[in-house]
Amino acid sequence: MAHPIQPKSSTCTILADRHVALVEGVRDLLETAFQTVYLVADTSTLREGVLRLMPALIVLDLSLAGHDSAAVLQEISDLSPATRILILTVYDEPSVARMAIGAGAHGVVIKRCIGSDFMPAVDSLLRGEEYVSPDFDTEAFVH
Repeated sequence: MAHPIQPKSSTCTILADRHVALVEGVRDLLETAFQTVYLVADTSTLREGVLRLMPALIVLDLSLAGHDSAAVLQEISDLSPATRILILTVYDEPSVARMAIGAGAHGVVIKRCIGSDFMPAVDSLLRGEEYVSPDFDTEAFVH
């Protein structure tokens, strides 16, 4: 299925994830929309990248932030308010999406749904919209 991806721009994105197999596929998808995709594998490098690059988009594996997910999201939002943040997570509980959006993320994609949800999420975020994987129980999702 073709997705209406914006043409490559001069902006960059940061992909923050430790899972090599997932990173390769997601990076390939991001390279269709961005000239440069920077890979980071820890939160300190993510912070440095945000400050130096002020990326248009950050794709962040929620597990990378650990128990401080909300604080990391808030910090990124404070460091670069124009940066759009897309969370990848294995958890499909609505509370996870509520926490992420409430802490500053603009979108949340369940990892098992990357094939169908990732590029629509990127497109939505680049248009200034929010995106939450349809597999979340949307009736329970209120933000």
